[in-house]
Amino acid sequence: MDSVLIVGFGDIAHRALPQLAAHFGVWALVRPERVTETGGSSAVQCVHGDLDDPATLVGLPRLNSHVVHLAPPPSVGRTDPRTAHLLSALTLRPQLPQRLVYISTSGVYGDCAGDWVDEQRPVNPMSDRARRRVDAELRIGEFGRTHGIATVILRVPGIYAADRLPLERLRKATPVLRAEDDVYTNHIHADDLASIVVAALTHFDANGIYNVADDSALKMGDWFDLVADRAGLPRPPRIPRAEAGQSIPPALLSFMSESRRLLNERMKRELGVRLRYPTVLDGVPAA
Repeated sequence: MDSVLIVGFGDIAHRALPQLAAHFGVWALVRPERVTETGGSSAVQCVHGDLDDPATLVGLPRLNSHVVHLAPPPSVGRTDPRTAHLLSALTLRPQLPQRLVYISTSGVYGDCAGDWVDEQRPVNPMSDRARRRVDAELRIGEFGRTHGIATVILRVPGIYAADRLPLERLRKATPVLRAEDDVYTNHIHADDLASIVVAALTHFDANGIYNVADDSALKMGDWFDLVADRAGLPRPPRIPRAEAGQSIPPALLSFMSESRRLLNERMKRELGVRLRYPTVLDGVPAA
């Protein structure tokens, strides 16, 4: 049986584990103090390592045929040294993986003024957070070309699930933009993303870049209204963009500066994806 090394064993890895275990022997790269995050599953073999410390990566398993890279970049800077350390460690193994799947972000496109965006659109990162992801994508693409390895980059927008909703922001009555100033936003349910990761690992022809989004096409304020209605909370107040800097946290405001609608046809066509939750109307639960 082929084996997969999971780098970044968080929520999506947990959700994907039953499907992964049906296809692969599963290994997880974890820091020693975070071994419990794998849940003690007998389906996972842990290997200790820290992407911030290259010396700890010399013990990567030698025979993993696939790698899925779910670990985020550092929270500062414009590059992703964690991805650089991982790729360097992989090149030192006597046998390179056949395929590497990386979870990136749709933020690499920057502001597209509400346009529909496919994978041919040039990247235009507008924040250091997105620049770090572009750096990781470039490194992974070069790694694949140099070593003849299939690399898959999944550009992912906002991930949601019943336990991943902006309820605290709604309880705090954090404002959103009024309709005429609002931006388009994109979403994918965590369970669908987990299945797409498995498809990217197992589909024979998977290669290159894929937008990973559902079929929703709504603006951010409408997203918050939907979650509020389903959770039985008041809808957030709407304000003009000129007032946003005074009452919206900078991290949230940065997302309100970018508007785009992701096209997902390539994902469906080439990876055979059938979404369990085609839109947020299907995926956001009622209270």
